[in-house]
Order: sequence, then structure tokens, then C-alpha cells
Amino acid sequence: MSKDVIPSIPATLWVRRGKRVSDILGGSLLLLLCSPLMLAAAAFIKATSPGPVFFRQARGGKNGKPFIVIKFRTMRADRTPDPEELVPLNHAEITTVGRLLRRLKIDELPQLFNVLHGDMSVVGPRPTLLDQVADYDSFRRQRLLVKPGLTGLAQVYSSAAAPWDERISYDIAYVRLCRPLLDLSILLRTVLVVFLGENSTAHDFASTRFARSVHRVP
Repeated sequence: MSKDVIPSIPATLWVRRGKRVSDILGGSLLLLLCSPLMLAAAAFIKATSPGPVFFRQARGGKNGKPFIVIKFRTMRADRTPDPEELVPLNHAEITTVGRLLRRLKIDELPQLFNVLHGDMSVVGPRPTLLDQVADYDSFRRQRLLVKPGLTGLAQVYSSAAAPWDERISYDIAYVRLCRPLLDLSILLRTVLVVFLGENSTAHDFASTRFARSVHRVP
């Protein structure tokens, strides 16, 4: 495997303190604004699909520390998650309501409780399964140097159908470039993705400016 040139991870005031303050204020505001939408989503899930409203699962947080992530359930309740499987929007086991919730990113809104609890941030790499975290090499483990996020660079520049290593490259670029303006741009682009769909906004990682910060040499 090729080696990676690893620059120092920024230990700025934003990373150390600012993101947490922003998460508490922003997460509280988002939870207040989105509460009616979340109640409606819960009602539709309960009315159209047998099983629980919420999907809970152990994921890897900052430095790989396990925590329980909360999402609206969008797939059949009897499905067993496969850590190797990509789940595009047209996956056969996604429910009709679940497909709409995923398309509009509503399924992720319960993670605002994870944000307020301190396990997640509003912006950061998405939390992944513990089996995946256990298999990370030193390069991939860099995505664990910050808290996982409700939305992130990979979510607004890539798609669920993209190769996993492509999405990890975006995550590592975020860790290395973590700044307030980048977080703000990701939040604004998240709105764009909700309206246009992720396939309309996706870019090959190598073609973006972020690729300059994630460089491997033989």
C-alpha cells in the first residue's frame, strides 16, 4: 500500500472550542425549527411500515469511541445491515416513505440529539459501523480525529453510490482543512443537495480543490 504524506492536523481554537459552542447553539436552533417536520416524519413511518420509528446503531465516534447513533428508520425493520454494502436511494429494501426521507435528508435529523449530547457535530465525517472502524488503516483513521457530523464534505460533494475510499478522501480533506468558513460552506451546500439531489452536485474527488490536501506517494 502506498504511504501517505500526513500534515499536522489543525489544533485551532475553532477545532478545540468553537465547534462545540457552534454545535450547541446551532443544534438547539435546528431542533426547534425542525421539530414539526420530525413529528410528521415519525407519524408517516409509523403509519406505513411495521417496526420502530427510530433506527439505533453503534457507530464509531471521535478516535473510534463507540456511541449509539439515532436516525429515522428508512428500511425494512427486519433487515440486517451489511458493512460492505453501498445503499443507494433505489435500494430495494428502502421503504417508500424512507426513500423520501433519505432524498430530503430528513432521516438524519434525530442525530441532532447526538449533537447536543456531544457525540457528534453538526458538520464532520459521517459516523461509520464499528466493523469498518476496526478495519481502518492509519490513513483512514484520520477521519476519526474529529467528531462525526450530521452533514459533511463527502455528503455535499459525493454520493451514496460513490466508492468508499472516495468518500473517505473527502472526510480526511475535511479533517485537514477544518475551519469555520468550510463548515459554513458545507451547511449551505447541504441545502443545495436537498433541493437538487446528491447526484446533481457530486464531483470526482481528484477534480476538486480538496484533493491537494490528501496526497499519497509511492
